[in-house]
Amino acid sequence: QVQLVESGGGLVQAGGSLRLSCAASERTFSIASMGWFRQAPGKEREFVASVSWSGGFTVYRDSVKGRFTISRDKAKNTVYLQMNSLKVEDTAVYYCAVRAAVSTTYDYWGKGTLVTVSS
Repeated sequence: QVQLVESGGGLVQAGGSLRLSCAASERTFSIASMGWFRQAPGKEREFVASVSWSGGFTVYRDSVKGRFTISRDKAKNTVYLQMNSLKVEDTAVYYCAVRAAVSTTYDYWGKGTLVTVSS
């Protein structure tokens, strides 16, 4: 088991920036990757970005490429999401998730942090 705690959400004007953090508690398994997902009101949860734990390989959804940057600090068991040039449509609850090395899915999820972008 692992607990994930997100922080850094808030209210920001369009064009502004926020940095989300997700700290993972002590774990007994190897991490394959960590990711960020988001869910806007009335919509399904969607993938935002992920980073492989060992090599730092990153993947982004098209709509955030060039604006968001995911990174990880292995020593701190923490993943970050730097969000720049925020748009109103980025408004959502952002969730951090972990995929274990023995899994093909994200099995561990944080409770989420709300990001609101105003026009």
